[in-house]
Formats: sequence, C-alpha cells, structure tokens
Amino acid sequence: MAKKSSASSRRGKLINASAESIFSRPLNKRHEAVLARIAKWQAAGEDSDIDYSDIPALTDEQLAQFRRAPKVLIAVRLDRDIYDWLTRYGAGYPTRINNILRAVMSRTR
Repeated sequence: MAKKSSASSRRGKLINASAESIFSRPLNKRHEAVLARIAKWQAAGEDSDIDYSDIPALTDEQLAQFRRAPKVLIAVRLDRDIYDWLTRYGAGYPTRINNILRAVMSRTR
C-alpha cells in the first residue's frame, strides 16, 4: 500500500505576477480588515508616548548612504554543478550569487 501524503506537506503553487498586477488588484476582505485595524491603531495615537528626543535627525548625506547602487544586468557562465547547487534552494539564485560575491568582497577589503 502506497503511503498517502498529508495535505499540509504539499508544495504550494508558484504564481508569477508583475508589480503592476499586484498594485492594481483590488483589496480582498482580509486585507481591508488589516488596513482598517492599522488605521484605527494609528488614529488612536498609540505611539504618542514614545520619546524621540534622544534620536538625532539624519542628514541628507547619511540618508544617501542607505541607498544601494543600482544593479547591473550581466550574463555569466557557471559550471553546471554550481548552477544546480544555487537553484537547489529555490528561486532567487541571482540574488544568492550577489550575496555570496558581496560576502567574499567584504572579506578581502
């Protein structure tokens, strides 16, 4: 008799969506409820008792440091085993490559 898989361990269906389709989609009931709860919390002024006086304002130069330089689109040839290893962990392997290279770069500085 074959083992029956449980419903909780089934893989979810991957959905491809563009930013335009996400932002133009109307809100569902659950999202409307969450936004209403946040708006009510903000209107109540729950954070009015927080003292921000000991936190200095950031300068424009400091704020500019938080922006990363735009990424550059390149084509790279990888060995098959490296590509397989990167994709084994799911989508987002270009970001994974970038993070690995950034870690190596920071060690050599």
